This record gives sequence, structure tokens and C-alpha cells, in this order.
Amino acid sequence: MKKYIKYSKVLLGAAGLMVLLWGCGDEFLDRPPLDAIVDANFYQNDEQVLAGTAPLYNIVWFSYNDKASHGIGDARGGILTTGSYQLENVRFNTTGETPENGASWRAFYNVVGQSNTLINNIRTFSGENVTDRIRNHGIAEGRFMRGLAYAYLVQNWGPVPIITNNTTLLQDTTIARNTVESVWEFIIKDFRFAVENLPETSVQEGRLNKWSAEGMLAKMYLTRAGVSGSRAQNDLDSAAYFAKRVIDNSGAELMDNYEDLFKTANNNNAETLAALQWTYNAPNLNAWGAQNSVQAFLAFGSEITGFGDGWGGDIGGSKWMLELYDDWVFDERRKATFMFPGDHYNYITQVPAGGSAQELRVPSPNDDGGRSYGNRAWVKKYVVGRPEDNDGKVIQQGTEINTYILRLSDVYLVYAEAILDSNPGEALTYYNMVRERAGVPTKTSVTWEDIFFERIVEFAMEGQAWYEFTRLHYYNPQLAYQMLSGQDRGTFRIYPDQIPDPNMWEIEIPDSDTSPRFFDVNGSNFNLPIPSVELSKAPNLRKPPVPYDFSGQE
Repeated sequence: MKKYIKYSKVLLGAAGLMVLLWGCGDEFLDRPPLDAIVDANFYQNDEQVLAGTAPLYNIVWFSYNDKASHGIGDARGGILTTGSYQLENVRFNTTGETPENGASWRAFYNVVGQSNTLINNIRTFSGENVTDRIRNHGIAEGRFMRGLAYAYLVQNWGPVPIITNNTTLLQDTTIARNTVESVWEFIIKDFRFAVENLPETSVQEGRLNKWSAEGMLAKMYLTRAGVSGSRAQNDLDSAAYFAKRVIDNSGAELMDNYEDLFKTANNNNAETLAALQWTYNAPNLNAWGAQNSVQAFLAFGSEITGFGDGWGGDIGGSKWMLELYDDWVFDERRKATFMFPGDHYNYITQVPAGGSAQELRVPSPNDDGGRSYGNRAWVKKYVVGRPEDNDGKVIQQGTEINTYILRLSDVYLVYAEAILDSNPGEALTYYNMVRERAGVPTKTSVTWEDIFFERIVEFAMEGQAWYEFTRLHYYNPQLAYQMLSGQDRGTFRIYPDQIPDPNMWEIEIPDSDTSPRFFDVNGSNFNLPIPSVELSKAPNLRKPPVPYDFSGQE
């Protein structure tokens, strides 16, 4: 019997032209969308412009957030193991027919299409009562979200079409792909416009501001630095410059308790620089897509959701992922991200079948000669519990927990990586700040590998791991292939030493477990294939990419 022990306690056709009307007050997402905004009579004052941009914070991202974010961002990145769910992504067999592949492509181009509509409508139809400040603000929100969508597109599929005109998006079957270099230049231009036109203080809670844009611009420069095949120092310098401006000027600070980041009561907390803003939509069930649905797919059972969802019993942290933690008790990120048998969560209610309400004690449901065990390290992050745990605001397949786009700890690690060679001492300072908050020992020196794996642990189950590898792949593809191919993604058993209140756990691979554990990753399966339905609609997507014509672009 093999054993591992950890000791503790010592698209193209998918984008529509509809923009949806949202309530607009101090809480700009107080209620779900009610009407379509498609005519020239709408953008007549500042409030209407802000109402028009509100859907960019949730509903246009729903199809990606729903299952594809963890299916691609975490499953392909090596974070998850499973016996059935997301198998094609976990095993690097993603095809043009894989549901999460098509959902992601359509979702990103939906964001592009909605952003284009918003930008062009504001430019064309905004009335004389719209201030220049809010006119530019609305366009900047659109360009931020469009730039973010293209960052996902280019990292997943490589060369993709750059589209700013939705007529082309919907009707032109001869659309061509643009080069990776062109797409990254387009992304940088979008984020720089957002930097120049968003205010330092959000106009409403949850809205983007200048520091949201500068933080994302830093991250974009860090990634683009490797596009040429080696890391460009000027891009690393730009990443460092904008990251340090956010650190020094944004007023953002790390939350004291990592686990608190993933409670609905702490939406838009001091660490948040940008986040999708989901809403409780039970009063208007026709507003599908305004809510965060991920709990339905990640929670291990209905006993902790309160409804007929909770379909995540077959997924959990991979052995590779779990081995990255320094310690399974003292690293606060482990328990906030993955549930081990016997873990206790006093802020989530559990109602076992035939039982009464109690604080959540993670089950250890199987028995092996008197030793209890679980088959998965179930997902905790973004699992927030039942209605009674969230001020009543949970429905089946719907919670209000924000989805992070950017946290301050991300900016700290972007900064550390960008200055690692030029100022290793300061890189160590910000690297250690992330570790210190997590409750793990600080280090006396830091390497690129340290920062890379710290990012994996810090952002596990936030849809980011895959994009750490796409960044690496630009300038060291063989290392990316080697690391991904070496991840143990197979199933296992996890044994607590005692129930309740375990002090340690053992991971064991039974001799009877013959499931595949390692999967070859290479140049032929690294990038996602363009979804088959999109290739059939626009066959020119098969042709070699061409540079984008930036003439006339801001």
C-alpha cells in the first residue's frame, strides 16, 4: 500500500446585443435586471449610464463562472481530482466538444460583445446631461471587462479574433484570428484606458476604480513579459511600477483571517481590488444568471446547501495540490479551501438526512477495518452554506458570494515576481507578507519557484492555477509541460487519526486503485481547441493569424 503522511499540530455567434437595466443607487446591484436597453433614448444621464454598465459585473460572466472557471482554471491547472466530473479537463483530453470549453469561449465573447455594445452606445447616444466623468467611467468599465475577457481568450486558445464591432461578431463568417502579440497589445491598451479614466475611489461599492485597473495592468504586463519567448525587462518593470502604485496608494490591506475572505458577509472587503458582484435573485427568479451558482457544483451535499443541489461529492483537491501545503492545520488556506474529514466549520449549518441542525462536521463516511476515511478532500472555497448562514440569501444554485477578479495578495506576488532579480530583498518582504497572513513560517530567501507555488496555494479554487501555467508557457514551455505532466491527479483515500477533532491525516493510495494518475501534457494538448461549433460557423478561424490593424484605435 502506497502512503503519504502529512503531520500537523506539532463563440463567435454567442454574443448578443442586449444590455440589461439594473437598479442604481448606493448599492448598485440591489435588484436583478428588468428591461432591455437597446435604444438611443436610454443613456441620458449619469445614473442611466451606470445602470447600463452594471451587468458587466455579473450576468455576462455567468456561463464562465458557473462551471468552466473551476473546470478550466482549476481542473486543467492540477488543483482538482475527480472520478467523473470534469474528467476531460483533469486528464488533458479537452476537445472541441467539451462543454466547459464551449461555455468559456461563448462566455468570453459574450463579455466582449456586451462591452462593445456598452462602449459604442455611450459614445453614440449619451445625452448632454451625462457628465464627461461618468461617460469616460462607463467606457472604462467596458474596456476593463473586455480586456479581461481577451486575457482569458488569448491564454486559452492562443490567436483569437479581436472584435470591436458587434455586427462583425454576429454576421461575418470570414472573421480571422489575430496574432498573440496583437491580442496582448489590445489588452494593454484597454487596461491603460481604464487606468486613465476610472476614479481613485469607487463611485459605488463594488465598482471598479483606478487601483482595480492598475493592479490588473500590472498582472497583464507580468504575463505579456514572456510572450516573445523570453521575459522582456520593460514589461517586468511596468508590472512592478503599477503593482507598487497599488500597494502604496490604494488603501487596500490584507484581511487578517484568510478564511474570512470567502464569507458573504465580507463581500467587497479591504483586500478586494476587483470582484464580480452577484445578487440574491429569489424575488425575481426570471433573472437567471445574476447569482453565483458555483456552490451547487462544489458543495459535497445538500445537507450544507439547504436545497437539492450540492453536487460536488465526487471532486476535491488533488494529491499534488494537497502536498503543496506546508502544514494541513497551521496553513489557514488549507481548511479555507478544502474540507478534510473531521474539519469543523462553526459558521456553516449541517442538517444530515434524518438528523437535526448542527455546526458542520465534515463526514468521514467510509470504513476500512475500523479506520474511517473520505474519498475526497472536498472543496470549501466559495461554499458558503445554507440560507440561515447567509442572512437568508441563498437559493438553489444561487448565492451572493463575490467572485474575486483581483485581491491585494495577488498584487503582492505580482510585485515580488516582477522585481525578484533586481531587488530580491523587497520581493522577499511581500512574499513573506502573504505567508505570514496564512500562518506559515516566513523564509529568509525567495526564488521564482517559491513565488509560483505560493500563488498556486493562495489562489487554489479561484480559477487561477491554469493561468499560472499559461504565463510560464510563454517563455518556458518545456518546464510547463514537465510540471503539469508530473502532477498526481489520481484518486486516493484520506484518513483522519481520530473523529472528532483529528490532529493529523494520512493520504493513502489503495493497491486496488488502478485509476490513471499522471497525464502527458505537450504542445499538442496545452492550448484549448477552438470549439467545434465555432469552427463550423467561421471556418476562417482555421487559417493562420494576422496582425491586428490598430489604426484609429485609442
